Amino acid sequence: MNDCIIGIGSNIDAELNIPEMLRLLGIDVQIVKVSKMIQTKPIGLINQADYTNGAVRIRTEMKLETLTSYLKELEDRMGRDRSQQKFGPRNIDLDILVWNNSVIDEDYYTRDFLRSSAEELGFGFNN
Repeated sequence: MNDCIIGIGSNIDAELNIPEMLRLLGIDVQIVKVSKMIQTKPIGLINQADYTNGAVRIRTEMKLETLTSYLKELEDRMGRDRSQQKFGPRNIDLDILVWNNSVIDEDYYTRDFLRSSAEELGFGFNN
C-alpha cells in the first residue's frame, strides 16, 4: 500500500468543489486524514480570488504514475478548465506532494502552506 499526501487548491466555489473532490477521491482510495483548509493569496497571476488550500493523506494500491493520471482525470471530471493561464483561477487543483515519505513536488519547499498542511497530516523532515 502506498502512502501519499496530495495538495488541494481551489479559488472557484471552493466550498463546493473541495468536498465534492474528497467524496469522489474517497471512492477510489483510502482517505486517512484531511488537513484544515486555509486561505492564501494567488501566486503569479495576482488579479484573481484568494485560494483555499490544504492537503489530504491517502493510501492507495495505485502506482505513482497511475495516481498522477487519476488525479488529472478527477480534475477534468470536475470541470477543470486547462485553457486558463498556468497560475490562473481553477475550480480544483491536485498535486502529489509526498509519495511514500519522499517529497516529490519542489513547491513543498517554497510554499509554507504546503509544508504546514503536510506536517498537520503527519509528515515532516523526521520521516
